[in-house]
Amino acid sequence: MQPKSIDFYFDYISPFAHFAWRNVTLLAKRYDCQIHAHPVVFGKLLDKWGQLGPAEITPKRKWLHQYCLRYAALNGFAYNPPKFHPFNPLAALRMSLKEVSGDNQHQVIDAIFEGGWCRGEDIGDLPTLVSLLEERAIDGNYFSQQIAEPNVKQLLVDETNMAIDLGVFGVPCMIVDDLLFWGNDQMEHIELVLAGKDPLDKDKLDVLERPRGIDRKTFLKLD
Repeated sequence: MQPKSIDFYFDYISPFAHFAWRNVTLLAKRYDCQIHAHPVVFGKLLDKWGQLGPAEITPKRKWLHQYCLRYAALNGFAYNPPKFHPFNPLAALRMSLKEVSGDNQHQVIDAIFEGGWCRGEDIGDLPTLVSLLEERAIDGNYFSQQIAEPNVKQLLVDETNMAIDLGVFGVPCMIVDDLLFWGNDQMEHIELVLAGKDPLDKDKLDVLERPRGIDRKTFLKLD
């Protein structure tokens, strides 16, 4: 049976989440799937799984811009990162919660991703976010009031914790048919699942898991 929904986990801090959003929305239309969008706090995922973000590793940060500029040129859109990076994404993420944005959720996500990663706007700045939404005839001032509510703040915490419980370890992550896909380069694999042509043998997944032979910290100390 063809999957009917895609769960999309994202944080605006990631350009790869922006790229994935552009692609996954097209796939969803092609296969008549719903997208359930889940804003999550990338920093919390990093802390949970003991990782560093790309921007925290100097050579990786330089590689990232090289990759993103080339990717955008090949795909016909502008790559112009946010005015500051890293920035505080909490306001943008809270505005993007389904409980806040309602039927406008996808438009809100479009507006913030485009403003941040194509136009170089400061999407860590609340007035800028309001302005980006109002360009799309969305009441950004109302959203700015909503995100100050304690229950809305808790909703983002809950979304992040639920993502962790599902094994989400980075952004973007997509879950389709109970399978997790990480990164924008997974679109071809996601499409195979959506088309009912996935060659994955799920029975082999557990069989391929191997016992650890040594820990990294141990062998780094060896002569």
